[in-house]
Amino acid sequence: MVNSTANSTFVWVIEDTYQGKTFFDTFDFFAYLDPTHGKVNYTTREDAFSQRLAYVDDNGTVIMKGDDTTQLTQGINRNSVRISSQKIYNTGLFILDLNRVPWGCGVWPAWWTVTNEPSGWPWLGEVDIIEGVHDNEHNQVAWHTGPNCTLTPPPVANFTGTYIQNQTTGQPNLCDGNIPGNSGCAILEASRASYGPTFDAAGGGVFAMKWDDTGISVWSFYRALVPTDIQSGEPKPENWGTPVAFLDPSGCNPIANFINHTIVFDITFCGDWAGNSYATSGCPGTCEERLMDPANFVNASWSINYMKVYKRVSLVQASNSAPARHVTIPFVQGLSGMWIATLIVAVLGIMLHI
Repeated sequence: MVNSTANSTFVWVIEDTYQGKTFFDTFDFFAYLDPTHGKVNYTTREDAFSQRLAYVDDNGTVIMKGDDTTQLTQGINRNSVRISSQKIYNTGLFILDLNRVPWGCGVWPAWWTVTNEPSGWPWLGEVDIIEGVHDNEHNQVAWHTGPNCTLTPPPVANFTGTYIQNQTTGQPNLCDGNIPGNSGCAILEASRASYGPTFDAAGGGVFAMKWDDTGISVWSFYRALVPTDIQSGEPKPENWGTPVAFLDPSGCNPIANFINHTIVFDITFCGDWAGNSYATSGCPGTCEERLMDPANFVNASWSINYMKVYKRVSLVQASNSAPARHVTIPFVQGLSGMWIATLIVAVLGIMLHI
């Protein structure tokens, strides 16, 4: 028997792929009133497909969009789409490759995860990975939780974005969604290519969110800088550099405060953010007036190549000063030959360094 201290390393193994003609098969369409008070009609699955608000084109690209053909009279809401994954997640590495993020005057899209518990918000958490309004150029990452979370600022937490001063609380780091008017703890990306027309003009790119016991990190890469390990399907976040946003576990337990999340895409209009910020957006008229014109929404669409979710698989190395060594690889159902070979190579590398 060997007395040892267990050290662990791990790899990220594919869990789910959302892509091409089957993309919508495991999503539910949300066809209720917008909780953020948008001037929007979220459509059913049948209506979204029949109105071409959701479809997959001949190249396998997934499209979700706001209605850009109907002239409305003032006071009438515009049709759009909101979908939620049927599968529930607790931690993971979420990677989205896309060509376009929706934008335009009064447009407010988001890619986010949120608890599926009916009365769980905000206590069981929300992570806004992509979010913006109008024709902004900078993506905003945000977390919404119960009263137990604060955003740890640099230099303790390392990220490249700028944390946003909350106008309601006067503090940048309170994530508590129970505080009236609190927009959570948010970080604005520095890159002008992280949202809106600049992101689209650069050919889109990749966003990634890593959620595990070490915290919640977000990265974004415009097309020319997408890491090769993402392209090859063998992501290594440790090689991606400093994230644009990071929720450090010293201020917020990422396991206890984020539970049973679905993945959500939506496009709403006006509402609590795009409506309230419209007067200072540089857009013409009022948000309600812009809502009437279908030409305003020609860029209000998601264009997605794929979304992949990876799970962390540990390689447990038992080691101490005793001469005997062993490495245990947990059995993971469904691993391909490529992944098995990768695990074997990783283990041999560990053993060679013992």
